[in-house]
Amino acid sequence: MPGDTPQTGSRRIVGGLRTRLVVAFVVVALLSAATATALAYRDARTAILQRTQTAAVNDLRERIAVIASDFDMPPDHRTLSRFAEETSDGLGGRLVIARYHDLVAVSDPLAASEGQVTPELRAAVRTGDGARFQRVVWRGEPCLVVGMPVTYTDGDRRASGLEVFAITGLRAERDDIAALLDSVRAGVVPVLVLTAVLALLAAGTVLRPVRNLSRATRELAAGDLGSRVTVSGHDELARLARTFNESADAVQASDRKLREQEARARRFVADVSHELRTPLAAMTMMATVLQEDADQLPRDTAQAARTVGAETARLSRLVEDLMEISRFDAKAIRLNATETDLGETVRASLALRGWTDRVHTHLDEGVRATVDRRRIDVIVANLVGNALRHGAPPVTVTLRTTPAPHAQEVTLEVADHGAGLPPQARERVFERFYKADSARTRSADDTGEPGSGLGTAIAWENARLHGGTISVTDGPQGGAVFTLRLPLRRTEEDTE
Repeated sequence: MPGDTPQTGSRRIVGGLRTRLVVAFVVVALLSAATATALAYRDARTAILQRTQTAAVNDLRERIAVIASDFDMPPDHRTLSRFAEETSDGLGGRLVIARYHDLVAVSDPLAASEGQVTPELRAAVRTGDGARFQRVVWRGEPCLVVGMPVTYTDGDRRASGLEVFAITGLRAERDDIAALLDSVRAGVVPVLVLTAVLALLAAGTVLRPVRNLSRATRELAAGDLGSRVTVSGHDELARLARTFNESADAVQASDRKLREQEARARRFVADVSHELRTPLAAMTMMATVLQEDADQLPRDTAQAARTVGAETARLSRLVEDLMEISRFDAKAIRLNATETDLGETVRASLALRGWTDRVHTHLDEGVRATVDRRRIDVIVANLVGNALRHGAPPVTVTLRTTPAPHAQEVTLEVADHGAGLPPQARERVFERFYKADSARTRSADDTGEPGSGLGTAIAWENARLHGGTISVTDGPQGGAVFTLRLPLRRTEEDTE
């Protein structure tokens, strides 16, 4: 339906192999870029912070070593404040906090320092003998706090009780890390674009052989057995293409052999049928003479003469049917189409065979179509003959015009009131040499003309030749209904 087209196209676009390959490439590139970005960010952040921490610890240690020798112990608050200020001056103005037991001095009394030195860091410095540091966020800004105990240097490195803490802002380092991260992120976009372009090129290279193979497969399925794929390279796709070509060669060879065998079989049937016509004509003439004199012959001889006559007539009809089928197979049949009154054709066909009194007709008047009258006679004779032989009276023939999707058509229905056809027989009734006699009963007024099994096949071929069809269904009151449908008018192109 037209409304289904967008949805179908959407599924085709989303689910195409090219799209899936490109998406897979881009996803892999995105994951790789994200992983690389995360690793780069981690390593850069670690390196920057490590460098800052090392420099802060070394600076504090060197500064304390310079001024601690002139520091009197135990200190008072004034002395402790001077120590903190001198240490801060040597560290470039960083905020320094000096603690001696309960005394606390800050290098800048106006600076807020409460909360920057955590209890955990103070405990670590108090119990340790080396520098300790901790990164904290104070008032929304990152800071590095380095703590170090001051020890006596008289040989046993005893703790003096003096603890020094230097606070270094990490805003510059944070900005450097953020700038690095932004730079890496900005590089992800061109990487993804380049990846998508490379994916499209790679997909085109990979899918081109697949498209060629798909095209060749469609052509092969459509009947072009000469369709082949160009093989290039030695990869898996090349091996697949070679395998396809080998399979196509085998299919083409098998098809050629089958066509040759079929042509030989058709020629054989046509030749045999043709060769049988002359002796059959002589046999028919002799059988006719014997049948005419049968009343003057002994009883057994008369019966034999009648049997020979009947079987010779049946064999003659079979040969004619075989020759007709051979002409259909060889496409040697051409319509001799003229505008014909179909009602008159049906009545003439019934009268020619003496069936007028045995068949009920309902024929619309003035139904005309461009048909081959002789072949319509064959169809009518076959369908009505089958109804009389295998069905039960009354046999009804109905001719009328009915609307069709694009124009009017003619329908000819032949119905009987016999046992009908089982489903499996309806499916095969138009096959050659198929007989459904076991499914239908002979009527008391049998026509005496056993069929060859080719009649319905010939009728179907004649209907197809006219651009029509024949179908069979069960009648509403039992029996079988054969329906011939023909276009009401045919063009000159259709009749060629």
